[in-house]
Amino acid sequence: MTNDKKIVYGADQIQVLEGLEAVRRRPGMYIGGTDGKALHHMVYEVVDNSIDEAMQGRCDKIWITIHKDESVSVEDNGAGIPVDIQKQYGIPAVTLVMTKLHAGGKFGGGGYKVTGGLHGVGVSAVNALSTWMETKVKRDGKLYRQRFERGVPVTDVEVIGESDPNATGTIQTFLRDDTIFQVLDYNFETLAMRFREMAFLTRGITISFIDERPEQPREINFSFEGGVRSFVRYLNRNRTVLHPPIYIDADVETTHVEAAIQYNDGFSDSIFAFANIIITPDGGTHLTGLRTAITRMINDYSRKQGFLKDNDDNFTGDDTRQGMTAIISVKVVEPQFEGQNKLKLLNNEVRYHVETAIAEAMGKWMEENPRDMRLIVEKCRTAFRAREAARKARDLVIRKSALESLTLPGKLADCSSRDPKECEIYIVEGDSAGGTAKQGRDRRFQAILPLRGKILNIEKTSLDKALANKEIQALITALGTNIGENFDVKGLRYNRVVLMTDADVDGSHIRTLLLTFFFRYMEPLVKEGHLYIAQPPLYRVTATRQENGKSKKASEYVYDDGALELLRKELGNEQVRIDQRYKGLGEMNDEQLWETTMNPENRTVLQVSIDDAAEADRTFDMLMGSEVAPRRRFITTHANQARLDI
Repeated sequence: MTNDKKIVYGADQIQVLEGLEAVRRRPGMYIGGTDGKALHHMVYEVVDNSIDEAMQGRCDKIWITIHKDESVSVEDNGAGIPVDIQKQYGIPAVTLVMTKLHAGGKFGGGGYKVTGGLHGVGVSAVNALSTWMETKVKRDGKLYRQRFERGVPVTDVEVIGESDPNATGTIQTFLRDDTIFQVLDYNFETLAMRFREMAFLTRGITISFIDERPEQPREINFSFEGGVRSFVRYLNRNRTVLHPPIYIDADVETTHVEAAIQYNDGFSDSIFAFANIIITPDGGTHLTGLRTAITRMINDYSRKQGFLKDNDDNFTGDDTRQGMTAIISVKVVEPQFEGQNKLKLLNNEVRYHVETAIAEAMGKWMEENPRDMRLIVEKCRTAFRAREAARKARDLVIRKSALESLTLPGKLADCSSRDPKECEIYIVEGDSAGGTAKQGRDRRFQAILPLRGKILNIEKTSLDKALANKEIQALITALGTNIGENFDVKGLRYNRVVLMTDADVDGSHIRTLLLTFFFRYMEPLVKEGHLYIAQPPLYRVTATRQENGKSKKASEYVYDDGALELLRKELGNEQVRIDQRYKGLGEMNDEQLWETTMNPENRTVLQVSIDDAAEADRTFDMLMGSEVAPRRRFITTHANQARLDI
């Protein structure tokens, strides 16, 4: 390297970010980014502190309010952040908590026995990423306040009034910094789902959530004395259940175990694991303990009662979990998580503690409920037979695929590249649209798989019947990942799997059927961000615009009725002429399909994600399950939002 190209690197290039400046420079390290998910995470961080107070038995009410100016207040009736001087730093404890990373009462000082916040960066990170934040504390009959701007104190801790001598608590109010966040609007439903979850997992807590932004403010209250038992009932409320929930509430050594288990007549299992009120999407030792105990206890009971003979194989975990909805929630004094995002619980002793609690409670329940146990065992036997049939069907698919040109289905038009990172596959509705897509694609990196008609509704179909369906066989072999417990994302042949259906009601139905399949049998593919939805236009119009005093006509694509209405309002009805309405993708020629829907430089694709697995599970069951009444209520409620083909 020549001297004039050398990069000078010396002591002067070493920087130290003081205080909360590190959070403002690298928000992704502390709250996961600057998108909508991170924006909502700001609220969760503050509410989590109040939930921690509830877990100590010091708080039973939390009030959350989104104000008209988009600021958010979180109030609780907990102990209140201490306001006296912290001796080591010589400043009030509340100032220390709000401005110093890794400061708090959760590091073994005796303030908290069980907590979800382990790093002491939550509320201080929120403070750093807010235009302003105000902390009020009720203690000792006084109301204290301190104000911060972008994490820096702009007032001292001051007494601004008196409070009830018996009242304590904290009120945190903050306004997110719009110079940092890309998304600025809070979603009421997203927040409400999380608060509902918190209330289910914290018996005795009442959470009130108010949104003052609409003309008619919205308010919702959550309080569930049944704890996780109520949670399971909520998840199963659109399903036909086989028995009342099996409820476990026990302390085993240093671990508190709360769980609820209930079987339904469906084919999927829905199990959600929490540690110290934090959802652990990748499970961990508490989930392993639950699964192991259930499988062992059902097998032991089945052999004892003669449902399984000496020569019969034991039920597998898959057999004992089919149609099961379960919640496992543990409270651990020193939880160990995998990663900053706490995706997985690692404490080895928790597995034994959960296994012990579940086995003891289930053993007693089994003896007291023989009729319900007979239904559960019969459910397991049906699952066993279906699993054997599915294994044979899967083996047939694999053997058949091995004989068919490198495991690829004949209808697949593959791409020439063999690098999965740059490849994508379009799952297309129908042979007509498939033919157009094959002509319009970039053959180097885009593959096309046309599906004929509507695939099976997985929510109402057992796995063996699903695997016998030719369209599902083609989908599985094309992707190369297998499904269910055998799913392996390393086998994925395409980095992006794009669902491309017609922009009409039938297309929406087919897309929902496909989403159900991916959610139930290829969930890791969704979680890792490989699934997308194409956005084909609904109209091609000629729009007349005024430029420099002259009328100029141009063809434009409009993607839905709402966008068409906005365009008409902007230009006037007479200035917008509909040239073509694309009821199906096959009505476009190959150039139009490429230009609008497949060209990476022009297209819009929506990435599918799962923000709330429990709510996604409930929604798929409601829309695609066997119960008609919940679906009818949903359709009736949202009928005014429907798009009709006329």
